[in-house]
Amino acid sequence: MISFLGVVHLARDKIKKAASDKQSIGNSTTQRKSDHIRICLTEDVQALHKKPGFEDVELVHNALPEMNIEDVNIGTEMFGRKLRAPLVIAGMTGGHPIAMRINAVLAELAQETGIGMGVGSQRAAIENSSLAETYSVVRKVAPDALVIANLGAPQLARGYGVREAKKAVEMIEADALAIHLNPLQEAVQLEGETSTREVLNRIGVVAEQLEVPVVAKETGCGIAYEEASKLAKAHVKGIDVGGAGGTSWSAVEAYREIGHETSRTEDEHLGLTFRDWGIPTAVSIVEVSAVKELKIIATGGVRNGIDVAKAIALGANVAGIALPFLKPAYAGDKNFLRVMVARLIREIKTAMYLTGATDLKALAKTNLVLKSETAQWLEMRGFDPKRYSKRRTSDNS
Repeated sequence: MISFLGVVHLARDKIKKAASDKQSIGNSTTQRKSDHIRICLTEDVQALHKKPGFEDVELVHNALPEMNIEDVNIGTEMFGRKLRAPLVIAGMTGGHPIAMRINAVLAELAQETGIGMGVGSQRAAIENSSLAETYSVVRKVAPDALVIANLGAPQLARGYGVREAKKAVEMIEADALAIHLNPLQEAVQLEGETSTREVLNRIGVVAEQLEVPVVAKETGCGIAYEEASKLAKAHVKGIDVGGAGGTSWSAVEAYREIGHETSRTEDEHLGLTFRDWGIPTAVSIVEVSAVKELKIIATGGVRNGIDVAKAIALGANVAGIALPFLKPAYAGDKNFLRVMVARLIREIKTAMYLTGATDLKALAKTNLVLKSETAQWLEMRGFDPKRYSKRRTSDNS
């Protein structure tokens, strides 16, 4: 099996070769998709100093789990689909031939392993129907998987509505629709759309009339309690916190602009300046989970099964991972991806065994300690970090 470093180098070589192809790849939206893939594969696009906060979360070890590790059940349900593990391949791409290949590989993985999958913004296919297959391939390859469609809030502000939302859902026979919120990315992007008045009302109209649940999805800056409350009142059924500490789309846009022939000299480093902007993932999970009845997807810097277990213990239902899947998927290393998911599952089960949690409901009630900056942030925001430390006692374990 090729090493992870080998996968990265192979992907880098392939994408640079693709980028040197002078043939037209379509409209500006499609070009942007290509740029995003290339940059994520060839540049360091992680947050620079901001961490997702999982390093401040300690699951309390249970020296007497009184169970066998084989007893651990990590299955769950999300938007009407059963998952064999609380994992979702976070929406990344579409709208480009390269993206179609990536989505097909990831969909095969989701179908085989029983995890969920989202797609990237479907705006490209709404604008150009010939690109629909770069998204619809997901359902064709993964008929039984949880699949989440994707449209952007800025497009709602500029006229998209129920018709486009239904089109996105029907395109991939989705179980839910994510409406992504990315004000920072739009603010630093060369072609960014920052007219977002009435977005909440428009989200509410779509959420109320669409036949599948709507998920509000941040893209790397997190969601606070106040906005989660407003979204819940607008009929949104789920929140993908998309917290800070993982991939920084501000950094991605900065790399795009630096290499762009029409770069705005006065704003050349705007994306890098805001690279660490946002609410850390762990904090956002706690804030959003204070709004009852919302399904929560924890994305943003989730890198192993312990992070997944911590996210669920904090209040998430499932965890989403993006960038670590992208590189091997681009390289077409299906075996590496299978091993990656198997490792994540082993890590989740081991963490649960070591806390005495037989299933995800028990994990959500297990004891944990919040430390350092995460605890301080939550205290300053009026949340009590101590309430997590003694949820499970010897009498109700």
